[in-house]
Amino acid sequence: MQAKRIIPCLDVDDGRVVKGVKFKAIQDAGNPAELARRYNDQGADELTFLDIGASYKSRATLLEVVKQIAAEVFIPLCVGGGIRTVEDMRDAMNAGADKVSVCTAALQRPGLLSEMARAYGSQCVVLSIDAARAGPPGAPPRWHAYSHGGRTDTGLDAVEWAVRAVELGAGEILLNSIDADGTGAGYDLELTRRILDAVPAPVIASGGAGNLDQIAGVLLPPGAGEDWGNADAALVASMLHYGKTTVGEIKKHAQSKGVCVRW
Repeated sequence: MQAKRIIPCLDVDDGRVVKGVKFKAIQDAGNPAELARRYNDQGADELTFLDIGASYKSRATLLEVVKQIAAEVFIPLCVGGGIRTVEDMRDAMNAGADKVSVCTAALQRPGLLSEMARAYGSQCVVLSIDAARAGPPGAPPRWHAYSHGGRTDTGLDAVEWAVRAVELGAGEILLNSIDADGTGAGYDLELTRRILDAVPAPVIASGGAGNLDQIAGVLLPPGAGEDWGNADAALVASMLHYGKTTVGEIKKHAQSKGVCVRW
């Protein structure tokens, strides 16, 4: 059985870790390098750094912060935000990233995914999908992909976009539920399952973790109960940043529920 990953996420804006609800009401959550060191010591499997202001503020990823974080961790580091070209990817990799995440730039120019995969390999290319439910209440569920930090509805079906992106060269999907983000109400399990069923690439579930059961649930395989997601990894932010739990506690609880984790 393949081990599931627990990945702390550092949403960074203007050099500070921040956290909001549904991509709004942003509040300060700490120093990036200090939090990175904490999660590395707690046994995180990977670390994700997202410069959430880079795409809509049109500025480069904070490479100096990336270097500071890379100096603190000895686990894979994924960097996203403001990655628009293969040159941007190269700069991030040279600063210490092991792979990069793209969202807005890939939506604007899907061929970028192929260029990045040719340059560094698909394993280094993560497509970040910021998705929100679309359509009237009671209609069959569907989700749209958003760009510019969740500010612009592209009208593109999120599941169809995931399929196309993997065909173009994305090696992994970082699936962010805008509806669930920061709410503590749990991951969007239905969205997670839809994407998993559609693509052969690993899927990281993000948005909504409020308790240990929810984190374990999004990682559980089919048949493990009603609330399962079968994601390959769970992204966690608020619960860790505000000291509600630790990476070790998350893994211990997930293992008790039947999830295979790395120690």
